[in-house]
Amino acid sequence: MNRRVFMAVAAAGAASLGDAQEVPDAIKKLRPMLDGVQPIKDAERRARVDKARRLMRENQLGAIVLESGSSMFYFTGTRWTRDERLFTVVLPAKGEMQWVIAHADDKRAADAIHMDVNVRVAHDDTDAFKALARVLKDCGATRVGIEECVRFAAYDGIRKEAPSLEFTSADAVTAGCRMIKSPAEIALLQRANDITIEAYRAAFTTLREGMTNGELAKNISAAFRALGANGGAMAIFGKYTAFPHGSIAPQQLREGDLVLIDDGVSVEGYQSDITRTVIFGKPTARQRQVWDLERKAQDAALAAANVGTTCESVDAAARDVITRGGFGPGYKVPGLPHRTGHGIGLDGHEWTNLVKGNKTKIQPGMCFSDEPTIAIYGEFGVRLEDCMYITESGAKMFTRQSPAIDQPFG
Repeated sequence: MNRRVFMAVAAAGAASLGDAQEVPDAIKKLRPMLDGVQPIKDAERRARVDKARRLMRENQLGAIVLESGSSMFYFTGTRWTRDERLFTVVLPAKGEMQWVIAHADDKRAADAIHMDVNVRVAHDDTDAFKALARVLKDCGATRVGIEECVRFAAYDGIRKEAPSLEFTSADAVTAGCRMIKSPAEIALLQRANDITIEAYRAAFTTLREGMTNGELAKNISAAFRALGANGGAMAIFGKYTAFPHGSIAPQQLREGDLVLIDDGVSVEGYQSDITRTVIFGKPTARQRQVWDLERKAQDAALAAANVGTTCESVDAAARDVITRGGFGPGYKVPGLPHRTGHGIGLDGHEWTNLVKGNKTKIQPGMCFSDEPTIAIYGEFGVRLEDCMYITESGAKMFTRQSPAIDQPFG
């Protein structure tokens, strides 16, 4: 789920609760789950840089430009809060990385930068753009890749100072590296998923008649904190479960409602994203039928995610199950109104997606959410989401899937 959407929904649902909500006993008993976590080492980051340079040569790029964000962290280990001043790094196809930062940040940057500490300090934006142009000229670049999160103002400033350069997307390099996870990254993703399941397990014990969805969301957030991680979750009840990203409408839990929770935590920057849909009380035959169909669709996507197959074929496998069950077709509601899955790693949503039209071949090390949804507006919706990683022998889930509508955990 998109975390911006989650924050808006959770804030609306919790608005009437204040800060005095009592932490339930099941959550008080939780203990941190971060023992043994191994951050990514600089040796692995250097290997990433070497791969990036190979991809730059293959795509005729002399350099790529990064601003603060996940890709900068991926290659350099540097985290930086983005503000109006430039904080950029140039990764050339040959030679060392070159940083261009604002003079006001040079002391703080000295603590943050620890790989290839080649820094040019600029006194204002104009000076920074000129410095970037000089760096690109010095490394011999004629064609430059711009990372997808670089702000237009930054790109525009560089372009004006270096009009002879050709600029293009850096996705072939950044996504080309980040889509394939190493064993160390898989281990961090595994821990994030383990923590999320434990938090959900504790939070589901707090369900009670009349509670608000905001109260449940707060319980999940409290569970994440108790387990040593930062995160939160969207919680929605009843007919509102049909909306994939929830609703700001006030909600109270009633007997017979479906309960849907979605999102996760970050461990050393690596994200989880898990959805559980469970009945509060006794399910109707209709609810059970739709839930079981959703689980079959999730299974179909998992089975289809094999090395060498296309991303769109995984989406088609899940969508076919839902269509044969009487919903859809395509993106029509009642049915599956969104892609079957997205890439996951340092961003909750990153390249590449399990969606129609994406002919990218699945490779070992790729990680995806597996989350087909059945949305029935006016009634309810069911989404089951677990994340999977691709091995030579097929897709493996980080978490055990829900076995039944009244059993959220395997």
